Amino acid sequence: MTLAPWSIGVFTSIDAGLGVHLEVAKELGIPSIQLHAPHAAGRTPLAAEAFLKRLDAYQIELTCVFGGFEGESYADIPTVERTIGLVPAETRAARLVEMKEIADFARILGCDVVGLHLGVVPHDTKSKEYLDVVEVTRHLCDHAAKNEQAIHLETGQETADALLQFIGDTQRPNLFINFDPANMILYGTGEPIEALRKVGRYVRSVHCKDATWSDQPGKTWGAEVPLGKGQVDISLYLATLKEIGYTGPLTIEREIPQEPERQKEEIKHAADLLTHLRASLLPRA
Repeated sequence: MTLAPWSIGVFTSIDAGLGVHLEVAKELGIPSIQLHAPHAAGRTPLAAEAFLKRLDAYQIELTCVFGGFEGESYADIPTVERTIGLVPAETRAARLVEMKEIADFARILGCDVVGLHLGVVPHDTKSKEYLDVVEVTRHLCDHAAKNEQAIHLETGQETADALLQFIGDTQRPNLFINFDPANMILYGTGEPIEALRKVGRYVRSVHCKDATWSDQPGKTWGAEVPLGKGQVDISLYLATLKEIGYTGPLTIEREIPQEPERQKEEIKHAADLLTHLRASLLPRA
């Protein structure tokens, strides 16, 4: 199935993470998904075959498989620094192994994009800690390259300039960005539109999510809110995606799994809003 430019997508989950179930995408008529990778027991060829049958029956395209790990917590920004992604040294080796397994599972699913939150990269680019994170990212990219896959780092935990520095230092041609504008606000790492323009040449997938700034940016969380109700400026966000030449899916992410009915309603609202804005910016879409 060939997706139209700016097809609507949604972040989904099988048994882990904050995404909605696949049936919500089907019910809302959303044609593409990103998938939070299931736990290890669900990453088998048999499970992949069953999931692909569901995707085929629902006429839904899988565009990215996201990795995540036991022990991660987004309770507050200091906890993120300690627990997220491949940055924490004590879990790095085991998590690299798991990310490679997730990439292999994505390959079975026929998906050529693997995403993740890398974690809060050390700021001192000359430090051993920083260079170690560069090296583990290279290992992951090299494994993905053998699968003919790209790695997409989700934005938020670094400024645009720091992310560009990191990608440049990693020196891997299959390393790109999954741009999430709300995360820039939630983490207090920069104005999302300005950041998007800076990193635009690396953006290969996006999230459509909204947020409001904390009164102490970078120290305490901002607040995630329904799309169009926050400080991202979704209309300008899409106009900037057009400006940088992005034509891939507009993947909605709304992280309130504890309220499934509200989550579904807000995803529908987001899909309707994006469809309306898309019509004005891409008249032929």
